[in-house]
Amino acid sequence: MLEASGPASWRIALPHTAAAVPIARALIRTALADIEAAADSDTAELLTAELVANAVEHTHRESPIELVVELLPTGCQVEVHDGDPAPPGDLHRPAAGSRPDPWQEDGRGLLLIRALSSDCGHRQTAAGKAVWFTLPSRS
Repeated sequence: MLEASGPASWRIALPHTAAAVPIARALIRTALADIEAAADSDTAELLTAELVANAVEHTHRESPIELVVELLPTGCQVEVHDGDPAPPGDLHRPAAGSRPDPWQEDGRGLLLIRALSSDCGHRQTAAGKAVWFTLPSRS
């Protein structure tokens, strides 16, 4: 269920299925249509779809997925929360002492996010992790 968590942010629980991707795309498209000088909605939809698809594919089915969209004066920030604390792209644990870049992966999703966003990252949460990106406003 969609719930407004502030005047310029939304939080929605997504199904842990492929159906989550079009739901997330529709939410970001609608959110960005509501403000002037919004971030590029095509890029926001693409990057959101990649984050959600990664969460669906790489986390356990019983792990909840949540989309958080925050409209900022300077653009927008999108976060996808899941129940797996492992960094994105960390499908194979590194050998002791090595620190691989979690934003490198076999697919294109995280690389697209890194290339097309103004900033991106991940952080631990009480329930797992949040993977996020920001996009600037179109001027």
